[in-house]
Amino acid sequence: MKLEDDHHCFACGKLNDSGLKLQFNLDEKRQVITTEFNPTKTHQGFKDIVHGGIIGLILDECMVNLAWQLGIRAVSAEYTVKLLNPAMIGKRLIFSAHIVSERKRILAIEAQCANEEGVKIAFSSSKCVKVPKP
Repeated sequence: MKLEDDHHCFACGKLNDSGLKLQFNLDEKRQVITTEFNPTKTHQGFKDIVHGGIIGLILDECMVNLAWQLGIRAVSAEYTVKLLNPAMIGKRLIFSAHIVSERKRILAIEAQCANEEGVKIAFSSSKCVKVPKP
């Protein structure tokens, strides 16, 4: 499978005018990736509450982006999201992800989201499939 980055990814693409333009920080030693997101009314579900799908999207992006930044070509095969508390519009969110286990073709990765006060907003776990180089 040929996977190309044309910088239009909705989550992290710098050239996508409608995208989130997330920027990631990798702690290679701990194998943890983080990003921050400041939701606006554009990202709303119910009044003043961030749409859960946006949170799930960012959690998924964190998990796959972690693999790629560690030099592992992988894509999401399955992920679950547990929404624990509402995220409020205008309140900064902090996301992080780490690898739980690695097998021959599968990575198990977990991610979480917390608000700027440290309240846990969501938790996600995924199975990512390693993609061979073309």
